Amino acid sequence: MTAPLPKEFRSALKAFVGNCSVLTCGEGEKATGLIVTSTISPSAEPPRLLACVNRSASSWQVLKDTGRFGWSSLGANHQAVAERFSGFGGVNGPARYDGADWETIEPGVRLLIGAPAAFGCVVEEMIDRDSYSIVIGRVTCQRITEGAGGLVWWNGFRGLPN
Repeated sequence: MTAPLPKEFRSALKAFVGNCSVLTCGEGEKATGLIVTSTISPSAEPPRLLACVNRSASSWQVLKDTGRFGWSSLGANHQAVAERFSGFGGVNGPARYDGADWETIEPGVRLLIGAPAAFGCVVEEMIDRDSYSIVIGRVTCQRITEGAGGLVWWNGFRGLPN
């Protein structure tokens, strides 16, 4: 065995199954967001969520500047949301919110209505490592929608019924 080249490593990562969530941040023309599949909860007491965000992502600077964000897990019927927030078809900025229902819980923090779980968060820490920032968010509020199923990434988006 040899150390993988970056392209080979990215290819191998496709074997992982990742839960899909959308992180939302910003307001007006700066409203944006991204899909993350690297979600974990490092702590339940106090409630925290952690994701890795590429620093070249259009949302990274907005997230850093605003210091708050919405975090919505995606349900089985949210593939179109995942595709828009992944930038499929060149969709970016505020247009990523089109075609879905959102609740604004405070300026710049939107949650997807019907998400299996949704959280309002403030950035507690951003740790830069290589080309990513490890973002630790302190959860300030949450909402749960029963029966929404789930959406995962495994060689493409795949809906999981409840």
